[in-house]
Amino acid sequence: MDDAEFNRLAAETLERVRTALEETGADVDVQEKGEGVLELEFADGSKMVVNRHGAAQELWVAARSGGFHFRWDGSKWRDSRSGAEFFAALSTLLSAQSGVPVQLK
Repeated sequence: MDDAEFNRLAAETLERVRTALEETGADVDVQEKGEGVLELEFADGSKMVVNRHGAAQELWVAARSGGFHFRWDGSKWRDSRSGAEFFAALSTLLSAQSGVPVQLK
């Protein structure tokens, strides 16, 4: 994948994260902290960061439970270690950190 395609896919995915969180009604404040970086702040003050990493062509998630890297497999972003799909994994991480069920679509 070339850089332009990666940047397009990453931007679309980050926007989808923002929109999906708004639709859930979860008590999460979403702020864009520069190009390709979303900072999610929870009611308890904890934070999660979702960002693109151009050099590795990955999406990265920094959560209370650890760091996660996702690579494009041609149709979906997948965790580089577990193979979990990005939105399913992010839903699990959000639910764990917020203490309430969050399901991103």
